Amino acid sequence: MAISLGVFSSFLPVEKVSFSNSSYSAIIRPVPANMRVLRSVTISAAAKPTTETKKREPRGIMKPRRVSPEMQAFLGGVSEIPRTQALKEIWAYIKQYDLQDPADKKVIICDEKLKQIFGGRDRVGFLEIAGLISPHFLK
Repeated sequence: MAISLGVFSSFLPVEKVSFSNSSYSAIIRPVPANMRVLRSVTISAAAKPTTETKKREPRGIMKPRRVSPEMQAFLGGVSEIPRTQALKEIWAYIKQYDLQDPADKKVIICDEKLKQIFGGRDRVGFLEIAGLISPHFLK
């Protein structure tokens, strides 16, 4: 008579041992074959402050950059601003003055203030805005 592990018996290699004074062979223990060991973390270990909790300096499009005089005039005299914030300001201006084309909301109809930062164009697609403001961010 053998002890069965049910569903797992077909997946785990096992050792079969026969007892000397008995004719029964039994499964003693499964042999760990490529089994993963799980490790638990205590709350005190996880709650320790690390150097990673320090506030990081913004990078990439979040880093404030100097802007051109045209962009400064549009933004109200701000000399440094992140690209993300500049885009928010431009979109707020577009929404405030209802400059989206009513027939196609993806197109912005530029007024004189927007023409200065969009290279004199009368109409601009909303996907083009990020590319058109790139020259205004100085390195």
